[in-house]
Amino acid sequence: MPPEICPNCGAEISPNAKACRECGSSEETGWGEKAHADNLGLPDEDFDYDDFVKREFGEKKPVPRGLGWFWWLVALILLVVFAALLLH
Repeated sequence: MPPEICPNCGAEISPNAKACRECGSSEETGWGEKAHADNLGLPDEDFDYDDFVKREFGEKKPVPRGLGWFWWLVALILLVVFAALLLH
């Protein structure tokens, strides 16, 4: 049974059609179950996500940026101030 829409060209297909009127696709040439799944744009079963990320974004890992050292210094100063206030 043919699909309602041709997976190759997107044309509407009648229920009893043997081939697509627009592009000529048929069960033998391209609207079989495998051909239909191939045109969905889904990744293959053997898709390697880590390899994809490496190719897209490079191997360099993100470096955390910010004022981490600054906040440690502020915490240390506050600790010293509170300790000095408690001792007096």
